[in-house]
Amino acid sequence: MKHLLKMLDLSKEEIIDLLNLADQLKYEQKNGIEHKRLKGKTMGMIFQKASTRTRVSFETGMYQLGGNALFLSSRDLQIGRGEPVQDTARVLSRYLDGIMIRTFEQKEVEDLAEYGSIPIINGLTDFAHPCQVLADLMTIREYKGRFEGLKMCYIGDGNNMANSLIVGGLKVGMSVSIACPNGYQPDATILEFVKEYGDMFTMTNDPLEAAKNADVIFTDVWASMGQEGEAEKRKIAFKGYQINDELMAVANDDAMVQHCLPAHREEEITAKVFEEHADEIFDEAENRLHAQKAVMVRVMEN
Repeated sequence: MKHLLKMLDLSKEEIIDLLNLADQLKYEQKNGIEHKRLKGKTMGMIFQKASTRTRVSFETGMYQLGGNALFLSSRDLQIGRGEPVQDTARVLSRYLDGIMIRTFEQKEVEDLAEYGSIPIINGLTDFAHPCQVLADLMTIREYKGRFEGLKMCYIGDGNNMANSLIVGGLKVGMSVSIACPNGYQPDATILEFVKEYGDMFTMTNDPLEAAKNADVIFTDVWASMGQEGEAEKRKIAFKGYQINDELMAVANDDAMVQHCLPAHREEEITAKVFEEHADEIFDEAENRLHAQKAVMVRVMEN
């Protein structure tokens, strides 16, 4: 595993290996066992989209692994002033041991990997959010002890989270159902991918149908970063696509709720359901740290 660009690139075996390593690193950190596996390494963190969890978890994780992390905003880089990404990739490859980038276009991440000579980690694009989904899978396994036989349900926008959750969930053996309005469905690449999995994947416009007998329910904000101008339009389109008591009633009694955060209470999830499942949601947020440390070790250690 040289890079982490999108969930589509990972095999089931690679996903499970990352989750096992994340569990190990979490255990070591909780028990005060140092793991300076990236001592002397430096990772550049390019942010063209702002973030709370991504920056803090990667920077903290790199520190705990014994390395250094450099925060690089688009204002700090010539890439923000029109320098071709291939030139940025080749220059930074001379200075750094790896790059994490949080940006808009998936092509930018792919180009960094193509033209650079160091590992590239996708911290988020409009197409994919693999680091978040690895943390999500880690959390599901912590609570449920397995993947096989579980049903994952996603309610809301067919965005980067939906794209990556569908791929990750199916690859580890879960069935996946999603509910989204017409015009807000997952990327065509993902809808082509799911054909390999037959009836393990279902898509509907009815949130209650999607959530029936679910073991874990996911959602995300209706308007993601960069879509603020569509917020009112999306509120109309997504009316009814909410995790609430009615929806939870059709899921399994012990169903988990997950949210990648930030959450807009009373839009995609009610405050009541959010608080009832807050432990699960904030364990999920914490696991970003551990899952990303596993990714950094696997791509940068050697």
